[in-house]
Amino acid sequence: MSIDPIPAPRVYGGVDWATDDHAVAVVDADGEVLDRFAVSHDAAGLRSMVKRLLKRGVTEVGIERPDGPVVDALDQAELTVFVIPPGQLKNLRSRYGSAGNKDDRFDAYVLADVVRTDRRRLRPLVRDSAATTALRRSVRARRNLVAHRIAVANQLRAHLQIVFPAAAGLFSEIDSDVSLRFLERFTTQAQAGWLSVKRLAAWLRSARYSGRTPPETLYARLTGAPHGDTGDHDPVDAAVTLAYVTTLRTVNAQIEPLAPRIAEQLELHPDGAVFTSLPRAGKVRAARLLAEIGDARGRFPTADSLACLAGVAPSTRQSGKVKAVTFRWGADKHLRDALCDFAGDSRRANPWAADLYQRARARGHDHPHAVRVLARAWVNVIWRCWQDGVPYDPTAHGALQTVLKQDQKTVTDQARQAAA
Repeated sequence: MSIDPIPAPRVYGGVDWATDDHAVAVVDADGEVLDRFAVSHDAAGLRSMVKRLLKRGVTEVGIERPDGPVVDALDQAELTVFVIPPGQLKNLRSRYGSAGNKDDRFDAYVLADVVRTDRRRLRPLVRDSAATTALRRSVRARRNLVAHRIAVANQLRAHLQIVFPAAAGLFSEIDSDVSLRFLERFTTQAQAGWLSVKRLAAWLRSARYSGRTPPETLYARLTGAPHGDTGDHDPVDAAVTLAYVTTLRTVNAQIEPLAPRIAEQLELHPDGAVFTSLPRAGKVRAARLLAEIGDARGRFPTADSLACLAGVAPSTRQSGKVKAVTFRWGADKHLRDALCDFAGDSRRANPWAADLYQRARARGHDHPHAVRVLARAWVNVIWRCWQDGVPYDPTAHGALQTVLKQDQKTVTDQARQAAA
């Protein structure tokens, strides 16, 4: 009679990721600490970390972030990685004490012990393909540069409101090419005083202005605005204006070439056609959706799991007879922003989306809430197309076809009433 071997006790690891070094803890099946150590953030340190974890028999590791060299090293060693976000880790500290102190060595222990105790509730990290990871870097880099451009434009506008208010609202966009050209030529209120309607018209022609607004209207804006602060410090104000303008020029020059690169990455991606088929998705918006959702299907086994991580599904709280449905704060903000950006614009091209949005507004929701309601509905459609690897087909979208038939019936009824 053979006797089954007694399985070896499970051993778990936790890594508190940092910029310069990382704290690591190893616990056994009873939660007792077997090892604690720190490694430097370099190739030798990461090799030492993996070697020591494997020597201890660790097979599963908890960590706070899903990417970076540390995760790559753990993945290459074929260790199962569980991501426990910083917000969740902060709440988990209260299990082990009420002081709430932040300590890297203690956090590493908490990460390891949570993998031990909550293993059944955690989902192993599923990595996206290299193409998706590269696309995500490109999309987020462009997004960060656009955010930086908005910040600098706001700083320039605030500066002009004091020294040259007329220039702050002269053109529709303060960071447009014609607006920057104007500020490079007329940096102060005193220099703009030289302008007349005729001179302004001549300058606009030299700047190749589109001509959407006539020179007379632009000149009226210049003369009708309050005068800025003038005096001996004009050269200083002009230097500040030019500093902001130069910064905007530089940022714009870096943003511009990223769009075609992102479009090229999207074109080569196997899932590119799925996201470009969505209404008003374009190239950059479609790439952003793909980059944030990823291509690891196992990460989102249901549409609800995608909606919850994106924060477009509300959070329900109930205590006794009190039940509250509130905004979901715990979410992937990059994913939520990408979905809501798409959903908010889709209503301009998709009657079903427009109808959902209008019905949400009619119920008293403000614009952001109505967009989240629409994004939640789009998640079901996007998830199905993404799982099946097929582009969005409006003719196969039952809810859209129902809205279109209702609209057609309304038009027909109105025509009959008019004829009667």
